[in-house]
Amino acid sequence: MTFEQELIMVNNNTDLAQYLFDLPDEKIAKHPLKDRDASKLLVYKNDTIHHDHFRNLLDHVPTDATLFLNNTKVIAARLYFQKNTGAKIEVFLTEPISPHTAFEPALKAKKTCIWKCMIGNLKKWKDNTSIYLTLGAINLEAKLLDRSHGLVEFCWDTADEFLMVIEAAGHVPLPPYLNRAQESEDKYRYQTVFSEKEGAVAAPTAGLHFTDSILDTIRSKGHVVDQLTLHVSAGTFRPIKTEDFTEHDMHNERIIIYRHNLINILESKGPIVAVGTTAMRTLESTYWYGALLSKELTKDFKVDQHTAYREELAGISLETATQAIIHQMDQLGIDELHGETEIFIYPGYDFKVVQGLFTNFHMPSSTLVLLVAAFLGSDWRKIYNEALSHDYRFLSYGDSSLLLR
Repeated sequence: MTFEQELIMVNNNTDLAQYLFDLPDEKIAKHPLKDRDASKLLVYKNDTIHHDHFRNLLDHVPTDATLFLNNTKVIAARLYFQKNTGAKIEVFLTEPISPHTAFEPALKAKKTCIWKCMIGNLKKWKDNTSIYLTLGAINLEAKLLDRSHGLVEFCWDTADEFLMVIEAAGHVPLPPYLNRAQESEDKYRYQTVFSEKEGAVAAPTAGLHFTDSILDTIRSKGHVVDQLTLHVSAGTFRPIKTEDFTEHDMHNERIIIYRHNLINILESKGPIVAVGTTAMRTLESTYWYGALLSKELTKDFKVDQHTAYREELAGISLETATQAIIHQMDQLGIDELHGETEIFIYPGYDFKVVQGLFTNFHMPSSTLVLLVAAFLGSDWRKIYNEALSHDYRFLSYGDSSLLLR
């Protein structure tokens, strides 16, 4: 950590209690609005708050902005099994292990595969025993291979790819705070209209407000709209349990960056605006990976939660970091890079890429509130108080904000 960052951390304090606020249950949106773009939009710009509706967002997007969307697609990751004894076992897919560790080929597996899972009612499931789920022609068998690591082997007797199996037999992985069962509308409303790359177990919720019509209008006004990929993991809901938030063990997520992302970063004429915290985390992770490459400190695309606070990376320009990745792509003859990030953005973080952020309103004392506080400074609390007093709907199906530095 640099001396300047140390000063920032001292001045801001790392006590998680500073980021606690009262969020009544009635403020949490339990269902989506009828129309995606009907949500409220809180706009923060030049230290001033404005209230509007999302369908009017073009009145607030800065001139020549480049917007980055996360095109990950939510999979039906929640599977419910029932033993002969009547005991119910919930198996929640988190990441593929075999025959592939990347989501796209893993979801194309046939006949059998192994995934790391979170398991509900685990005590009722004995090691190396199978449980079954039958839905129509699909007979899905799950065998517990490793209790401590949550490894589960799946087998099925049709010619379908695993993605088709879980789409038929699985359920939408709604956030736990909704505290309700899946309903028919969730299959398409807990998914962005631009979702493309299967692998998320939670939606990039800032993107849920966008419609095809709004995206077309944004482009027609001269703004650049680009897509990157971060497969949102269940870790996004993991609470911080340490009083000092810097001691939190940040979750890992798979990301993909494309050559066109890098070119658009370099050629952006106006501010770069992330649509969602996941797009922001991907963009900022891209910078740090490029910084590592430029210093010849790594070849692997892995950004851990401490990378952004390493003193030896201070002072590297965005252009230098971006060009380092392009150079590596040229050497490898590829146009996309698959990697992982644990980036932990909290007060004191030095933003390298993003100047604007679309985001929903988040859970108290969460990593996402810390990210917003890092982006806005102490004004984050003024914004949240304003949202609460003006009856904004919070969390995944809630209202939106556009935050500009």
